[in-house]
Amino acid sequence: MASQLVENHRAGAEVVKGGNVCKKRSAELLEELGLPKGLFPMSDIEEVGYNRENGFVWMLQKKNEHTFKKIKQSVSYATEVTAFIEKGKIKKVTGVKVKELFLWLSLVEVYVNESSAEKVTFKVGTGLSDTHDASAFALGE
Repeated sequence: MASQLVENHRAGAEVVKGGNVCKKRSAELLEELGLPKGLFPMSDIEEVGYNRENGFVWMLQKKNEHTFKKIKQSVSYATEVTAFIEKGKIKKVTGVKVKELFLWLSLVEVYVNESSAEKVTFKVGTGLSDTHDASAFALGE
């Protein structure tokens, strides 16, 4: 049932395939949303899809773990990451986990407040959130 819903959201999407093209497209999407371009430093991206009509986006890649050095935050990306996007916000995220102490928590939302674009807030499934400087998520960080 859930996979059928995902397939419905994919219908009519623009899809790009191939490493460099996918990295470029994902950075462009983040910039278009007003979010830091290095927010999803996923390596070996194989496919990026975006359905502008309903805001559904997905990325396919080899499983990846990344540490954002400026904030000492480890993040794990599954082979498929999905979300719904809109200006300044990524919501209903699947496939991304953040490490807090010894626990891996599912990331569910990322947003930038219009009044403070230099800060990015991350919300996990437990309802907790954390805010960081956007500069920690610049490309190459």
